[in-house]
Amino acid sequence: MSETPQPTGATTSEADLLDRTTGAVQAAGAALRERFGEVVRHRTREELMRALAANDDAALDILRPRLTRLRPEAGWVEDELDGGALPSGEWWVVDPAEGNVNHLHALPDWAVTATLVRENQPVLTVVHLPMTGETYTALRGGGAHLDGRPLHVSPTEDLGLSIVATSQARPDEDEKVVRRVGASITAMLTDALVVRTAVPATLHLLNVAAGRIDAFWQFAGARADLLPGALLVTEAGGRISDAEGRPWTPRSESFVAAAPGVHAAAVITLSR
Repeated sequence: MSETPQPTGATTSEADLLDRTTGAVQAAGAALRERFGEVVRHRTREELMRALAANDDAALDILRPRLTRLRPEAGWVEDELDGGALPSGEWWVVDPAEGNVNHLHALPDWAVTATLVRENQPVLTVVHLPMTGETYTALRGGGAHLDGRPLHVSPTEDLGLSIVATSQARPDEDEKVVRRVGASITAMLTDALVVRTAVPATLHLLNVAAGRIDAFWQFAGARADLLPGALLVTEAGGRISDAEGRPWTPRSESFVAAAPGVHAAAVITLSR
C-alpha cells in the first residue's frame, strides 16, 4: 500500500469522474479479453501465481496511470487481497482481474473493478464484464446502473422463495472460517429456495443489485471483493450488514447484502 494521501479537494464533478473511470476500466477489460481463450495450464502454485500476475499487470498497465491522472492525490491499494480499514483520505481500490482464476480456466465469470473510497466509504464504483460487454456503475447518492439503466433490488420478502449466494473461502483461509462457510451453506440449503456457490463475490453482488438474486453473504474477504458490490447494492435499494446484522465496515469479519424484505431472515439463518 502506498503512502497515506493528503486531503483532497474535488476539482472534477463526480459524475464526470465516474465517466472517465468507466473508460479506464473498459479499456483494461478489453486488454484482458484479448488474453482470454485457451485454458492456461499450470503444474505448480508458482506457475499459477505467475499466470495470475501476468493478467493483473496487463490490466494495471492501463488502469494505474489513467486513474492516477484522474485523482493524483488519491492513494492506491497495491494488493487487491488486502482487508481492513484504510487510512484517512481518498484511495483507489482496484481489482484488475476479479475472478482471475476463472479467466485462466477459460470461464467467462470475471470482471475488472475500480472503486474510489473516501474516508473508508465507497463513493463511486465501476464493474465491467468484458465477456458480456456489461458495465455496472454506482455513484453515492446517484443510484446504481447497468449500462445507464437504473438497478433495483428484488421485492422478495420470503427467504424460502429466494435465490441466495456465497463465494468460496480462499485456499489458504483459516480453518475456522472454512468451517463457518460450510455451516452457513448448510443452513441456507434448509431455509432458502436455491443456494449458489461460486467465485468471484462481485458477480453475485451485481446480481443482488439487479434483483436477480435476493441475498449474498461472505465471511472474511478482501476490500476489493466487497466495496464495489456494497455501493451497488445500497444504491439499488438493498441493505448491507455483517452476519449479525450490525453495520458493515471494511473491518467487519462477515458481510451480508440482501433485498430489504429478506435481509433480517438471512441474518437469522446465518446466526444459527
